[in-house]
Amino acid sequence: CRQKCKNEDDQTVAEIMRRRFSPAVLTNTCWEGFHFAGHEIRITEATECYGAIVWPSALVLCHFLETNTKQYSLVDKNVIEIGAGTGLVSIVASLLGAHVTATDLPEVLGNLQYNLLRNTNMKCKHQPQVKELSWGVDLEKNFPMSLCQFDYIMAADVVYYHPFLEELLLTFCHLCQDDTVILWAMKFRLEKENQFLGRFQELFDLEVISNFPSLNITLYKAMRRGKKM
Repeated sequence: CRQKCKNEDDQTVAEIMRRRFSPAVLTNTCWEGFHFAGHEIRITEATECYGAIVWPSALVLCHFLETNTKQYSLVDKNVIEIGAGTGLVSIVASLLGAHVTATDLPEVLGNLQYNLLRNTNMKCKHQPQVKELSWGVDLEKNFPMSLCQFDYIMAADVVYYHPFLEELLLTFCHLCQDDTVILWAMKFRLEKENQFLGRFQELFDLEVISNFPSLNITLYKAMRRGKKM
């Protein structure tokens, strides 16, 4: 059974990584290409910023969204991505039919907006929006709870900047309504991530829906405690 699980993990990881391609000709602009939701997606990156790089957790989440459209249909759903970075997850969610709000810190919003516009313009039912979100800061002012009617919260590899984990938890709580589903891909690196997971489970029911040991990445589904998973 262990060998079978390992083989399945290896096969799925290989499939996910095959979705990535590199430019055939080197240019002054650093970009990577991906194939998701029936489209070729080109993502401009910047190596000097955590938020401007495509991390493997984003690929895992994109692959899950694309291959589970029956169970997790995004058509006409309201989706917010926190820590959107380069925008790959938000782009894929948009291509799959969602109303998307992609959020991140001010310094990455320009690149995020560029990637979303480049890859979704005239291709999506709903054009994605970009909005600044600093975890735990002015949440009610910028995202009034009365208007936070999100069907899904997407998060890929957001637990790595440890000084702001309490603010991250506060942000999850603020944005999440009773029926909101969190889809969260997480790469484990340090013990603080395990500690955050424990704090998270005090407030949310957590379910592992995919696990990739070779990448050390787990994909979770979460909802407010006591709500039907």
